[in-house]
Amino acid sequence: MKLAQRLDLGAAAPLKQALLAARGAAIAIDASDVEHLGALCLQALLAAKAAWANDSCAFRIIDPSPAFLEAGRLMMGEHRLAEEGASA
Repeated sequence: MKLAQRLDLGAAAPLKQALLAARGAAIAIDASDVEHLGALCLQALLAAKAAWANDSCAFRIIDPSPAFLEAGRLMMGEHRLAEEGASA
């Protein structure tokens, strides 16, 4: 699944629906094009990460953009969704 460039309020519901549709199988989420990550989309990704863990399915964020990483750092501090150069 490739994330949109702008993950703002308007992107939250479509992101949630796409994640729900993909549930039950391993997923790799490409965050390479993200230029803006808003709090609701971050919340959707965190909830999905927890759901995939609960289902014992792999959940990875691949190629997170610098903007994705910085937004995560600003909103979450040291508890990051994806580490630079690694998958979550």
